Amino acid sequence: MATQHSRSAARLMMAPAVILLLGWMLVPLIMTLLFSFKKYLPLRGGDLGWVGFDNYIRFVTSSAFWPSVLTTLTIVGGVLVITVVLGVFLAILLNQPMWGQGIVRILVIAPFFVMPTVSALVWKNMFMDPVNGLFAHLWKFFGAEPVAWLSEASLSSIVMIVSWQWLPFATLILLTAIQSLDSEQLEASEMDGAPKLAQFGYITLPHLGRAITVVVLIQTIFLLSIFAEIFVTTQGSFGTRTLTYLIYQRVLESQNVGLGSAGGVYAIILANIVAIFLMRMVGKNLDA
Repeated sequence: MATQHSRSAARLMMAPAVILLLGWMLVPLIMTLLFSFKKYLPLRGGDLGWVGFDNYIRFVTSSAFWPSVLTTLTIVGGVLVITVVLGVFLAILLNQPMWGQGIVRILVIAPFFVMPTVSALVWKNMFMDPVNGLFAHLWKFFGAEPVAWLSEASLSSIVMIVSWQWLPFATLILLTAIQSLDSEQLEASEMDGAPKLAQFGYITLPHLGRAITVVVLIQTIFLLSIFAEIFVTTQGSFGTRTLTYLIYQRVLESQNVGLGSAGGVYAIILANIVAIFLMRMVGKNLDA
């Protein structure tokens, strides 16, 4: 059993890392809050003084605010549905004995380690290009007119790209959960004559409940701040401007740091609302 002296020594050794992490998180947050109450234009006069809640009012009453929030939630929802559904399917498939199982698992998980900017460029130029892309050649092969994906189906294209990036993560978590399933339950159900679909619905899927909850919560946290894929592909055009990209436009393109900081605070509020909603809806599985 750890003594009081050893516990104090452990806290003392952890203190520098904790202080560094707190500073890493708190300093940007405090600066964002500070600038959100100011009119700060770096290239047009600098700090022009306090404006109170004017930046917040301007940002939320902007015609681009609510569409950007809706676009953000649409992308998050679409990616979650695709990654969870396909992740369960792939996890079950990869859990089956097959030749080269290790290599197949590595290939499935590999896209998660590709940088978002790189994967977006690959999808934009190699797959979705309306002239030389793989999809364009497939459409022509079947006698159809190629689709300009990033302009005619822009939102669906973004969801497809981001889903490809996050599907390996969901598959890995769900595969780990499936491998912890007691095989005796499945064997007993087979002896009782239960069909495969019933085994999945009454044994496998309930067992995956906690893993699905973890996947949804972690992915949502990161997906709410999606930026690189949109910047590389559509640059916020054709209805793909998310809240994060709108903040970028206000800060860097319009050079209005105060207005962008107010948008950052709204993004934090949105993330917390979504997190609380998810915890109430599906977080109970963590305590099951």
